[in-house]
Amino acid sequence: MDIHRAGDRATLKANANWFTGTVWQDPIIEASEPARARALLVSFEPGARTNWHTHPLGQTLYVMSGVGRVQKNGEPVQEIKSGDTVWIAPGEKHWHGAAPTNGMVHVAIQEALDGKVADWLEPVSDKHYSAAPGTADENQ
Repeated sequence: MDIHRAGDRATLKANANWFTGTVWQDPIIEASEPARARALLVSFEPGARTNWHTHPLGQTLYVMSGVGRVQKNGEPVQEIKSGDTVWIAPGEKHWHGAAPTNGMVHVAIQEALDGKVADWLEPVSDKHYSAAPGTADENQ
């Protein structure tokens, strides 16, 4: 059994190679093999978002607070709010983050495959990010 007390693990600024804007991460769980569970509390400042990426075994997002956006490649941008749960299938190219004028905090839950939880791709352009929810960019 492992107990991590509140405040024992530092909040980390997210890797700027994989995110646009200011994003903070607090670890929840990174289970040792053979377990694969990984979870983070992720706090996005307004306008902040992930790059496009995929997950080998999928991902679940649970929005704790605020207003955010999520998009699957080729589909419309979706607005997400506190209490929403999003399932992203394995290999689905997507991004997620805060709304332009609101922060958003979510729990990100995924499993590692051979130690890897994500394949990081290109940044989401400001033009693409600014598309109104419910719209898709044909040139994704």
